[in-house]
Amino acid sequence: METQLPDDFRCPISLEIMSDPVILPSGHTFDRVSIQWWLDSGHRTCPITKLPLPEHPCLIPNHALRSLISNYTLVSPSKLQPCPQPQIVISSLTSQSSHVGTKLNSLTHLVRLTKHDSGFRRKLTELGAAPGVLKCVGSDDPSLQEKALSLLLNLSLDDDNKVGLVAEGAINRVIKVLRFGSPDCRAIAATIITSLAVVEVNKATIGAYPDAIQALVWLLISGKGREKKEAATALYAICSFADNRRRAIDCGAVPILISLLDSGLERAIEVLGLLVKCKEGREEMMKVNGCVKVLVSVLRNGSSRGVQYGLFTLNCLCTCCERLCFEAINEGVVEICMGLMEEENEKIRRYTSSLVQTLRENHAFG
Repeated sequence: METQLPDDFRCPISLEIMSDPVILPSGHTFDRVSIQWWLDSGHRTCPITKLPLPEHPCLIPNHALRSLISNYTLVSPSKLQPCPQPQIVISSLTSQSSHVGTKLNSLTHLVRLTKHDSGFRRKLTELGAAPGVLKCVGSDDPSLQEKALSLLLNLSLDDDNKVGLVAEGAINRVIKVLRFGSPDCRAIAATIITSLAVVEVNKATIGAYPDAIQALVWLLISGKGREKKEAATALYAICSFADNRRRAIDCGAVPILISLLDSGLERAIEVLGLLVKCKEGREEMMKVNGCVKVLVSVLRNGSSRGVQYGLFTLNCLCTCCERLCFEAINEGVVEICMGLMEEENEKIRRYTSSLVQTLRENHAFG
């Protein structure tokens, strides 16, 4: 449809169909985001006539043209939101003279376009968008920071971008947000860690940052519902790398995760299912009063995935400690296992059989 529209509907700067046409004092019309970028870049001349403009030129909405464009395309103005050329938007993110409003507008356009378009995500990174986005992530303005984080998350969805974003310094920026950002920003920051950790080499890189795992554990303590869940998910993603398990344990993750699991955050059992694989993790779990009771509660009330991790974790602990076998028996684990043996899920049946065998070998029951 765009190729059939009159040229007067296009912004002279971006050459895109205008969504918010405004008139300069020179009498010429431009799309607001494009002319605002021009002005924020320090220009005080009309892009067409080159005639001087006032220091603070008034941008008058061109309602007639906006209505005409809307009627011509048979869509509402709110649906017509083209983005200027990527180079223009990227420049607005890095320009010292760009106002917060301009950057926010640019980020909003980019977030919308990168959400489902992997080709556009690749194009942005090839054009060098990462430094500008990361600069906005470090902004003191909460709205700008949140929108920049959303864009960073979108860019991280492509595996080809994940290593490059880490190399550009994304982890340091994200860690700072985990510590000092707003609740929504902290949740998005944790989700970015999860996304970047999909690539195996990034798991090691992220864990090697001195404050990365500590920041996630801190978020488990201080965050609210969504923040805790996203922090636990990020820990699960990076703790598939063995060295990171020990780092998480050293940061005190085990008792915090058990407490969260007891409070209903089932995602915590998935992380515990990784930490129990190392000796240090098992030793920390054994120190927590009520650990077995919490794990048995997961077997009784958890989802299918939670039950799987609960069975695996409890079996690992009981294999190493006869005392915990008797604790599990006292909590009614045998009766629960008898029921789980009838489950359709093959993995649950297998893990249940392994736990029963462990209890028998430790003479916890006949």
